[in-house]
Amino acid sequence: MTVFLHELRQSRTALIIWSAAISFMLGVCIIIYPEMSTQMGDISAMFSDMGVFSDAFGMDQLNFGEFMGYFGIECGNVLGLGGALFAAIAGVMALAKEERNKTAEFLLTHPISRTRIVTEKLLAVLAQVCLLNAAAIAVSAVCILIVGVEADATTLALIFLAHLILQLEIAALTFGISAFLRGGELGLGLGLVFALYFMNILANLSEDLEFLKFITPFGYTDGAYIIGEKSIEIKYLAVGIVISALGITAAYLKYRKKDIS
Repeated sequence: MTVFLHELRQSRTALIIWSAAISFMLGVCIIIYPEMSTQMGDISAMFSDMGVFSDAFGMDQLNFGEFMGYFGIECGNVLGLGGALFAAIAGVMALAKEERNKTAEFLLTHPISRTRIVTEKLLAVLAQVCLLNAAAIAVSAVCILIVGVEADATTLALIFLAHLILQLEIAALTFGISAFLRGGELGLGLGLVFALYFMNILANLSEDLEFLKFITPFGYTDGAYIIGEKSIEIKYLAVGIVISALGITAAYLKYRKKDIS
């Protein structure tokens, strides 16, 4: 597992910073809830009656005055968008960083196959995403206990699971893209996340664009659906799994023939 451990060592600073930042923002969102809850009646009514803005973020379907509704909107956006950006950065750099940093000799001097390199790099990316989510879940759990709010454990678990799968899909997709790059284009990875995020907003705004939810992984992290149905929307999740598999397959096929210099 030489490459796997090397990847984790190289990425530990970024992982710590991103994990701390996302966990901190989640913690703040939860800690301030009791103070905000005293005004939630008026705020919830206002948000649910803001037309297209309410539709875009599902505020018309959730009770912002209850903790689960608040968590699904506020904390869900923090974990979803923040985690997706980290996953995209980790994925899009994975198979291109040696060429960008002119350190390809590290790979070329080790007697390991291209397939094993891809496997260990993929495992390193997925491990980082899982570690970030573990930190976010731990901090959220502690903060929920501190403020003493009532939260449905099953629904919370589904929200966290949906966002973990979202990030794993983003990581797999950008990992596949990275095999075709020579410089590890951060802008491409970040741009992809924002494009997918806004696709979900457009899908929420118009029934004619609802098909976009089959393309964007943000479609199955919809807090309104998860909280209301206590499940993840399987039809969107299934497409996400297929997209993830295609991204990983593309990485293996391309990298085995790639000229690393």
